[in-house]
Amino acid sequence: MKVYKFGGASVKDAEGVRNVARILESNKKEKVLVIISALGKTTNALEKVVDAILNKSGEFNSLLSEIKSNHLTILKELNMNSTLAIQNEIENLFLELECIAEHGFEGQSYDFIYDQVVPFGELLSSKIVSYYLLGEGVKNQWIDSRNFIITDGRHRDARVKWDDCELMIGKRLKPLAEKNLIITQGFIGKGPNGESTTLGREGSDYSAAIFAYCLDAESVTIWKDVDGLMNADPRKFKDAVLIPQISYRDTIELAYYGASVIHPKTMQPLRAKKIPLMVRSFLNPENPGTVVDDNATKLETACIIHKENQMLISCRTKDFTFIVEDQLSQILSIFAKQKVRVGIMQNSALSFMVVTDNRQNNDVIISELEAAGFRPELKTNLELLTVYNSTEKPELLADKTIVMQQQTNSSIHYLYE
Repeated sequence: MKVYKFGGASVKDAEGVRNVARILESNKKEKVLVIISALGKTTNALEKVVDAILNKSGEFNSLLSEIKSNHLTILKELNMNSTLAIQNEIENLFLELECIAEHGFEGQSYDFIYDQVVPFGELLSSKIVSYYLLGEGVKNQWIDSRNFIITDGRHRDARVKWDDCELMIGKRLKPLAEKNLIITQGFIGKGPNGESTTLGREGSDYSAAIFAYCLDAESVTIWKDVDGLMNADPRKFKDAVLIPQISYRDTIELAYYGASVIHPKTMQPLRAKKIPLMVRSFLNPENPGTVVDDNATKLETACIIHKENQMLISCRTKDFTFIVEDQLSQILSIFAKQKVRVGIMQNSALSFMVVTDNRQNNDVIISELEAAGFRPELKTNLELLTVYNSTEKPELLADKTIVMQQQTNSSIHYLYE
């Protein structure tokens, strides 16, 4: 049993869907479970729908109409616009979304609304891929991943209930996957009250790891628009090179510090069962890509991870006392409550600093820190450059103002303006 994951870029248009079908057809002798992300920029578009619902801006219908039109256009280009079954599926999904948006969100939080709306992107795309494959003579079975990925009630960053997932996937899904090609969704799960949850932005990679772990899969392949795992983003660094093989440990480090190819949570479940991860190009599927496993030799290549739109939060006490365990506990509790993902932290006797992605709720975070007895300072519009496996300072930092620098055994982090 193998697990394939196709991201939004791989199914952004009709030709992308055809390409996915060609890849699956070329691997038709394999037993495969396929995870499909939302088409193209659909997740971004649905996030605007969430904003419209929350703000009651009146844009809901026009935004939804545009998303629907994009999906119907792809159906037409795939010559599926006369297939009544998929037309009804699409219509029913949009009708369901309209109904819950109009009647189900009064008094609910942004995170809850987000998790009930955004999963429709994955449901729509996986339905289209499944029906297209059927039309091309590729037998498959569509399943709703929310019946198998069981989570807690934490919205937009749900925690997986592994025992429940292993039971449902092992008992209910594995027999089906042994007989059929399975098409399902990434990123989404089901909470304790039956509500939709999501695993965090770009969480489809994590979904692949969950299914692979619970199925005892032979391998996971993530199909990307790059040739594999690179030592830097090739869109930003022209001299980026492919890493043919890399260890779980090094990949976990790179993902944790922001390498965009792999979702940070993906590697641990795979490492636990020694399931190899392949990162391959859907544009050049004949290329071997990158293999992540325990057989990799020591990484010799220097890796660079660049993140924009970063912010620095600095905290001091109002009574000029030291930052000690009690204060750290208070600060981190506030960050946890506001779902601040701490990338880098630095502590001294008088201050505690964290680097994180810029957020919409900065005012709330600052207010809560002030109410807890701290003097917070916020610096935004920063960039973070992490150099992994090298001590050389990149040339692009030559004319930059370094705001914070931190070094570990394996990496150096530069926060700059």
